[in-house]
Amino acid sequence: MSLKTFETLPQGTELGLKEILSHLKKDDAGLIAAIAQQHDTGEVLMLAYMNEKSILETLETGQVCYWSRSRQTYWRKGESSGHRQSLVSMSFDCDGDCILLKVDQKGPACHTNRRNCFFFEVNQDKVIINSKPMS
Repeated sequence: MSLKTFETLPQGTELGLKEILSHLKKDDAGLIAAIAQQHDTGEVLMLAYMNEKSILETLETGQVCYWSRSRQTYWRKGESSGHRQSLVSMSFDCDGDCILLKVDQKGPACHTNRRNCFFFEVNQDKVIINSKPMS
């Protein structure tokens, strides 16, 4: 199943969340990629993974919850660091294989204490570190 079924529906059509969740393309572990973007600037902050339970928790609490593939547990962003992500909106892409989370990020998003996780910038045949940790 995919979201293709719903592509031709008119703007404003409302669909049940449970039905849409059942059509998302998850990997063998039940995970789907999630991109976090700062809602007011458009800055892409990070990529992480979610499962159905973390999606529902995020929608219920308004605080973003991911699934940590390395720790094999739920990761409530900022729970220990205080660098929380408050959910502003959630969207699914047309293929149903990626989530876009527009968030209000408090402090750095990256575990390196940088604003975002994308600080290895490719320039021709070199990679440049384009930011420093926040103080």
